[in-house]
Amino acid sequence: MAQPVQWEGVYPALLTPFTADDQLDLPLFETNLHAQLEAGVHGLILGGSLGEASTLTRPEKITLLQTAQSVSNGRVPVLMNIAEQATREAVACAREAEAHGADGLMVLPPMRYYADPRETVVFFKTVAEATSLPIMIYNNPYDYKIMTTVAMFRELAELPNIQAVKESTRDLTNITRMRNAFGDRFRILGGVDTLAFEALVLGADGWVAGLVDAFPAETVAIYELTKAGQLDEARDIYRWFMPLLELDIHPKLVQYIKLAATATGIGSEHVRAPRLTLDAAEREQVWSLIQTQLACRPELTAVR
Repeated sequence: MAQPVQWEGVYPALLTPFTADDQLDLPLFETNLHAQLEAGVHGLILGGSLGEASTLTRPEKITLLQTAQSVSNGRVPVLMNIAEQATREAVACAREAEAHGADGLMVLPPMRYYADPRETVVFFKTVAEATSLPIMIYNNPYDYKIMTTVAMFRELAELPNIQAVKESTRDLTNITRMRNAFGDRFRILGGVDTLAFEALVLGADGWVAGLVDAFPAETVAIYELTKAGQLDEARDIYRWFMPLLELDIHPKLVQYIKLAATATGIGSEHVRAPRLTLDAAEREQVWSLIQTQLACRPELTAVR
């Protein structure tokens, strides 16, 4: 059994590797998991946007969960993402994840339907009341059009297992708003790769990361150096990393980050339809960027 979820450190939003015939590529998934754990990540998140959640079946999600649990062997908590259209399906998925030993959940607001604040709060509360697992709310109005405001978090604070927020509003001042309103009641994890260093400097407890799927050591180094107060060293790595981190804020972030993981030997380009692999011109453009950054990959600085 993993350690309790601390909601701090680097939590990869893991890719889901597929084979050429559209099956889960579990050996490659295990390869990536080992790379993450060896780099020192602090938790694992399955079935998120980068994991192509909308195309996965529930049995496939459980297979990924069981594989991650086996590889992790209790070293870090393993979280399941909940991103369903109907409240009852979200509840069913949360209960299923708990029954299969997940250590926590990341929960998105209702998918497709543009819920108002009352509906969104009831959705989150209903899921939280259906499970004893600790929960991180994914606050991403940029992509999902629903903002979980400070006022809404005041209502959600009534439930002790709602413990953290993935802060993806792209408004860094929201970190300070949350701290001013709640102190340490909610743990805050930055959720936008291109704002991660800034979020950590402003007091975020961790980083739900994307390019970590291809560059786990660099991601963990930025987190550890920043938390140790070695800001110059962290910033130097972050500046090198930025052209790659920008792959995370593109509509084709899945294809782009899978290509980066292919370049570093811990992933493949296979995606599940309706996504398609990149056409030749776009692939060459992204591949060239990745290779340029790999050619000047920095030597990582140890935390003093």
